Amino acid sequence: MSEKKQGGGLRRKGTLLSYCIGRLWLKLFGWKIYGEAPSHSKFVFIAAPHTSNWDLPFMLATAYTLRVRISWFGKHTLFIFPWGWLMRKLGGIPVDRRAPQSLVIQTAEKFRSSDYLVLAIPPEGTRRKVALWKSGFYHIASQSGVPIGLGYLDYERKLCGLGMFVIPSGNVKEDMNKIRAFYRNIRGKYPDLETEPRLQEET
Repeated sequence: MSEKKQGGGLRRKGTLLSYCIGRLWLKLFGWKIYGEAPSHSKFVFIAAPHTSNWDLPFMLATAYTLRVRISWFGKHTLFIFPWGWLMRKLGGIPVDRRAPQSLVIQTAEKFRSSDYLVLAIPPEGTRRKVALWKSGFYHIASQSGVPIGLGYLDYERKLCGLGMFVIPSGNVKEDMNKIRAFYRNIRGKYPDLETEPRLQEET
């Protein structure tokens, strides 16, 4: 994992207020932000490991501090009254998870038609431990022609940030080997709930 102090990168999408909020949040909890400055205007942002509801505010604080405006998918029940407006304001996009293939196609089209889009996806798809990561993030990036940014929240060391980028090559196993190597020593809030970074396509 890269541990280069954050700096530079794309700044135009962030605001001073959100930057200050993000920095304050991380400082209050004693976290530090490390990693590679984002240099892409469109990419899929992996948010991993995902084991707790706390991951959302820390992910947002990380993005604000990087001055990256992110969008993220959320279960449609998160967007009902009275908090729906806030979830959308924070970049949330309600989705029906019963149609994942349609979602990949629609999202790829959204990437192609956008000048700027950073989509954060927790590949586990749930806070519970599951057998495999969901492969939607990989297929969205592959079909959209955008890289995969490896975002992370390491609760053990209180480190967060955006590490290396992986360009989907079509060789899923080779690409996932790079991703597994990156996340090997990163621990979520509840390590027992972590899922090994592995896709069905590799088996």
